[in-house]
Amino acid sequence: MSLCLASNFPIAIIWGKGRTQLYNDGYLPGVGGLHPHALGQDFRECWSPAWPVIGEAFDHASAGKTSFVEDRRLFITRYGFLEETFFTFSFSPIRDESGGVGGLFHPVNESTAKMLAERRARALRDIASRSAKAKSLAEVLVAAVRTLEEHPFDALFALAYQFHDDGTRAQLIAATGFKDKTSANAAEVEVASKAGWPLAECFADGQVIEIDATPLFPGSNCGPYPESPRRILLVPLLALGAAHPIAVLIFGVSPRLPWDDAYRSYFNLMSTVLTNSIASVLAFENERRRAEALAAIDAAKTVFFSNISHEFRTPLTLMLGPMEDGLIDRDQPLPPRQRERQELVHRNGLRLLRLVNSLLDFSRLEAGRIQASYQPTDLSGLTADLASTFRSAIERAGMKLIIDCLPLAQA
Repeated sequence: MSLCLASNFPIAIIWGKGRTQLYNDGYLPGVGGLHPHALGQDFRECWSPAWPVIGEAFDHASAGKTSFVEDRRLFITRYGFLEETFFTFSFSPIRDESGGVGGLFHPVNESTAKMLAERRARALRDIASRSAKAKSLAEVLVAAVRTLEEHPFDALFALAYQFHDDGTRAQLIAATGFKDKTSANAAEVEVASKAGWPLAECFADGQVIEIDATPLFPGSNCGPYPESPRRILLVPLLALGAAHPIAVLIFGVSPRLPWDDAYRSYFNLMSTVLTNSIASVLAFENERRRAEALAAIDAAKTVFFSNISHEFRTPLTLMLGPMEDGLIDRDQPLPPRQRERQELVHRNGLRLLRLVNSLLDFSRLEAGRIQASYQPTDLSGLTADLASTFRSAIERAGMKLIIDCLPLAQA
């Protein structure tokens, strides 16, 4: 007993057939509000809510064998409510003068804060990982709720509502934790409705709202525990630069955990993670809409080129036909000067027709409906033909155009 009292480490001594509990000052935080009544109390009676977990280890040590339990979840009542805790502890037999087990040496280390922090960190990591793959706001919300479904002890239930653009209604995107369909998890709700969740206040202020859960869950339960939550948390999600939230997450806070700063920080961090994912999703959606708009403009341009090309070809064909007839008419041949002018017009008309055909080919190429057809080309003849289009302008200036372009040898 002197070893127990002299130590700063939490230690209890369970002595005698009555399992009398004695402990040092280091043990007081673990006992909480049960002190001083717990001092001298029957150990099993004091920790009866946790006996399904610790009973086997206790009996094992009472039989003379040391037992060790690490980071085990225990539900104990030390502050007036059944509390989720985690402890690492051992039971070691203390021999009496007869050599039998007279009592148990029981050092204890509470690891609740560590275990809760690790559990919440895993949940936040999974939410961040899954929501990062989302391509829409709805997918972000579904990823968050489905992850919380796998981590139910910190959020007994989770609802994800997306606000309509005008803020008058909210659509349920995902839910977990409810065993039945109720008004609390309605598929669509009026934001201004006085019954149910205070969505109007949440939409207007964009602030986290805490409400009493008792009126909404009178005697009903949700999540992993038989009792209903005592506190509800509404966490709005805002897009960057938005005046109002675009969605809200509604959580049932565990009745078996103290509502402390670490618990609040968990939901605040979750909000930050989801806000970042939403920003990425909205940027992706804006880029997708921009790409779709550019594709629509490109398609309209292709249609325009195709239509205008057909419109140009018709009058050109009607012009070139009679002109060609006049040039090949041997009954009434054109005078040399007029023939030269007609040939110039004919060449330029053919050139314009080729340009129109090229424009039509371009529209087909844009639409992916063209196949290239290659053929040998007389480059010298093509060059001379192109240069001759400037003949009339040069001759009107009193000059003479001479084209010196020898035929190229065949490769």
